[in-house]
Amino acid sequence: MSLNSVKRQFQENNWDLKVIEFDESSATVELAAGILGVEPGRIAKTMAFHLKDRDILILFKGDARIDNQKFRACFGEKASLLKPEQVQEVTGHPVGGVCPFGLKQPLQIYLDLSLRDFDYVYPAGGSSNSAVRIDVSQLAEITGGNWVDISKGTGIPINTCAGCDTEGNQP
Repeated sequence: MSLNSVKRQFQENNWDLKVIEFDESSATVELAAGILGVEPGRIAKTMAFHLKDRDILILFKGDARIDNQKFRACFGEKASLLKPEQVQEVTGHPVGGVCPFGLKQPLQIYLDLSLRDFDYVYPAGGSSNSAVRIDVSQLAEITGGNWVDISKGTGIPINTCAGCDTEGNQP
């Protein structure tokens, strides 16, 4: 069903995006990169976090790692991933297919600056054997995603957060 919700959202909004479906699993960054023949960084991994007052999605380049100090500085609390059994309940997508499209309910979406290393990336398409090729600028536009710097090695000092205050709100 979640694959269909992604396709439906693309069609309803007249977005020129297509879900690429595979015969084998693309549920991890490594599997997706191998199937697509791209470097792991081009896979836009979508992670679901629980904050004290809401759930959010954050997209990172595939080989990025969360900097816990930056996360805390940006959101005012420790990073807490949703449990796998909660992911589908909150997003409508299974683990390995989580993406910012066709969501079961509206969620605030954040885009880590690490994605800007690329012109286009491949987030999942709502299933563990799908992907969507999308320009990073288009991804930001259609998701309404706020830019944040919460991955290791992006160069912004830990005591600042590009794009949000300590509540995770865009200035």
